[in-house]
Formats: sequence, C-alpha cells, structure tokens
Amino acid sequence: MYQIKRVIELHQQGRSIRQVGRLTGISRNTIRDYLRRIALSGRPFEELLALDDEALMGIVQVDPIEKNRAGRMADNRYGSIEGRLEYYKAELNRRGVTRQLLWQEYRTDHPDGYSYSQFCEYLGRHLKKDQAVMRFTHRPGEQLQADFAGDKLGYVDRQTGEWIACEMLVCAMRFSHYLYVEALRSQQQEELIRGLANTIHYLGGAPQSIKFDNTKSAVTRASRYEPTFTEAMDMLAAHYGTTVLAARVRKPRDKPSVEKGVSMAYNQIYGPLRDRIFYSMEELNAAIRQQLELLNNKSFQAKAGSRKELFESQEKPLLKALPPTPYQIKHVTEGKVQRNYHLILGEDRHQYSVPFTLIGKRLRIIYTTETVEIYDGFSRVAVHKRSYQKNGYSTSSEHMPERHRHHARQRGWNAAHFEQQASRVGPATLKVIQRILQSRYFYEQTYNSCLGILRLGNQYGHQRLEAACSRMENAPMVNYGMVANILKHNLDKSSSDPELFTPPHEQIRGPQTYQ
Repeated sequence: MYQIKRVIELHQQGRSIRQVGRLTGISRNTIRDYLRRIALSGRPFEELLALDDEALMGIVQVDPIEKNRAGRMADNRYGSIEGRLEYYKAELNRRGVTRQLLWQEYRTDHPDGYSYSQFCEYLGRHLKKDQAVMRFTHRPGEQLQADFAGDKLGYVDRQTGEWIACEMLVCAMRFSHYLYVEALRSQQQEELIRGLANTIHYLGGAPQSIKFDNTKSAVTRASRYEPTFTEAMDMLAAHYGTTVLAARVRKPRDKPSVEKGVSMAYNQIYGPLRDRIFYSMEELNAAIRQQLELLNNKSFQAKAGSRKELFESQEKPLLKALPPTPYQIKHVTEGKVQRNYHLILGEDRHQYSVPFTLIGKRLRIIYTTETVEIYDGFSRVAVHKRSYQKNGYSTSSEHMPERHRHHARQRGWNAAHFEQQASRVGPATLKVIQRILQSRYFYEQTYNSCLGILRLGNQYGHQRLEAACSRMENAPMVNYGMVANILKHNLDKSSSDPELFTPPHEQIRGPQTYQ
C-alpha cells in the first residue's frame, strides 16, 4: 500500500500520470484505475493517506465481478478476438494484408465469430487508441525545441562554382512558437553546438530546457527514459544553466512546436528565397534572418498579436540571463611548421600561415568553428578565420619573408589590374587586353598573355606597342604571339593597310572569291 500512497502524494503535487509511473514503476493503466476509484470514494487526499493498509485496499482494490459488469465479457465471442487485436494491427502494416483477409482468417478459426462489419468495428476501436492527441498547457520560457529540416538551402562557391548544401537548424519556443532558423555546414556536433548557442543568444536568454532529436551529434545512447548526451551537450547546458532533453525516436509529437516551425520555414523562408543565388554562408544566413524577422512579426491568424510580441511580453522576461561569453567547443592539436611556413589542420586539410622564422618547430593549434589560433608555447603567433576549403591556404602577408611579399605583390593580378596597366599605354592596347580577357571563361587563363603583351612595352617602348595593337583592331582574334610578331618584324612601322595580316597566295582565298 505504500506505493498507492506514493501515487496519491505525487498526484496531489500535480504530477502527470506518466511522471507518476516513472517515479513509482507502476503502469499508467493501473495508476488511472487507482485514481478513478479514489475519485469515486469522494474522500480528500489527506484522509486517504491517513488510512491503514487494509482500509485503503478496500477503496482501491478492483472487484473482478465489476470488470465483468463493464461489458467486456458480455459477448463470449469477444474473447476470441480480444487477444489478437494487437496481432491484427501489426499485420495491417505488412504489404498486401487487408482487413478483409484478416477477417477471412478469423472466420476460418472461428466459424461462429463476428461478421465482417462487427470485426472491423472492434479492430477500428483498437486502432484509434494510438490516434488520441493530448492537449498540453505550456508555461512561458519552459522549453526550446530544435530539429533539422529535411530539405536544404545552399550557396555557390565563387572559386569553384560548386553548390554547397547547408543543413538547416530550426528552433521554436514551445509557448510562443517564436522561431529561429540558421544554415549550418553540417549536422556534426561542433556545428550543432554553435547553432544552439546562436539560438540562445538570439533569444536573449536561456530557457529551462532544450529538447532535441536523438541525433548522434547530441545523444550517445538513445533511451526512452535515460538518454545519454554527449559531453559537449552537457557542457553547453551547464554553460547556459539549462537542461537538455531527448525526444523519443520516431515520435514527432514529442516536439510539435518545432515540427510546425519546419513547415513554416518551408513556406515563409524557403519559398521567398527559392530563386536567389548566394555566394557565402554569411550571405545566405543574412537573407534567412530577414525572412525570419518577417515571419516572427507576422500576426497570428486566430488570435491577436504575433510570435515576437508574445515572446517578448511573456517569455523573454523569464529566460535565464546569458553568461558573459558565448559557448564554443575548442579543439587542441599540434603541427609542425613546413618549409612554406604553414601548418596543416588535419580535420579540414587546410593550411594556415605562421611567421617564417618558426619553420621546423612544433606548434599548438587551438581552433573553434570560427577561428584558428596558433601558439608557440604560451605566445600566440597567429590567428586566422577558420576555412573549410580542403587543400586550401590561409596566408597572412606579415608572415612572409620580404622577398616573398614582393613576389606576392607582383602576382596580385586581376582583370582590373591589367586594364589599368594597358590604359597607361593607350586605347588600342587597352582594347587588345580587354579582348584577350574576354576570350576565356576564366580570366585567370589569360593573365600570362596579358602580362606578356604589357612587357613588350618595356622591350619596344609604349609607342610601338600602341602602334602594334592598333593594327589588331579588325583582326578576328588577338593573342600575345600576334603582337610580338608585329613588333619583331617591325610591321608596326609599315605604312601598309593594317587590316592585311596574311600575304597574298594562290592557295588562300580572299573576299573576291565570294562575290
């Protein structure tokens, strides 16, 4: 009877049947039966707790005869189907199995059993037990629900032209349905932690709990009752003074607010951005933030106000204050400085520069999702923005030897650079350079040709280079070799028609052939 008294105490405290079941180990149906009989007794809880075991048993004990009066045994045929209802439910999930087939099998075993319509009635009642929806009353600031959207947004890498797909983190406050959406590079733990930290700072405070799916980046061991979270998730919760919870596997009703939030993100964010092209994650998230503000400020359809108004008036004052600094996962590794005065961060296969005087030394690398810091002992010798470009380089000019800096300045070419140099020679030279730059899909493929033509001015003089380029005005194509050939053979000094580039020959057809 001490367990029954414990049930009464917990129920008196306002605990739900599910919570009472977890704390006492008694099934929910048994608890419901106890509470029903206690309610029928009409006695107050204090009086029931003061009764001895025998008296209390007389109130909560279930009479088998009363069970029969409930009607479950009124029809003897029901006993033949009752124990198989769960089996029928499972069979309906198999391909090709219908209610008609199950009924035929049932009548084969029980010729005097129910008709098809009555069979379907009892089976339908059993199936509806799993379709019940409970309405919860949520308290302000109580819980933040988070999930990844199934569909993705992305951006185009300017250097490679590759479309980079981004994971979309969607978070929703349970009471106000105030939303936060952010594009992340992946669902890995480091990105998830950064996204959740950004969410908390966007809200301006920490909720009492954060509920998330059983993803591997958050949960190391899934369990309905005692899931085990990763150390990083526990540290995130400790940093912000909140609690992390895990939803049941494949139970979307455990987090209906964020499920609805994902649907709204598709309509209010994905839709308006569907035809826009972005060239960085920062640009993508800036556009998402604009649409997010419109969504949170949009008025409710069935009640007054908006998500933002409801959140700021009733939830934000109840959130826990933010710590002085945002939480970030820090990783520590080491690397040897190569002869090119760069260290390799093995996780990304990206190289970061350090002062060239440290070549050959082993240095410590401390990095987060945003920054990479490099230390020689306790002295920080370099700090870079983290790059996720594989086999790429992040180089600071101040780390280079002087001769390397000079060479790097020389190699700082682009289309505007060559056009500026050509304009100093003359308009004909500028036109030739522009035609060469436009002759390839990538400007970089033409830089050597442009450099060679401009250097011809150093060899022959700008006046002769301009004259040579003027003879290329009507040429079908231009390149370095043609300009160099004109200067080499002094054709720029000739007074002949500049449009003539090929000498007459009996095997070469001219315009007169096509008259």
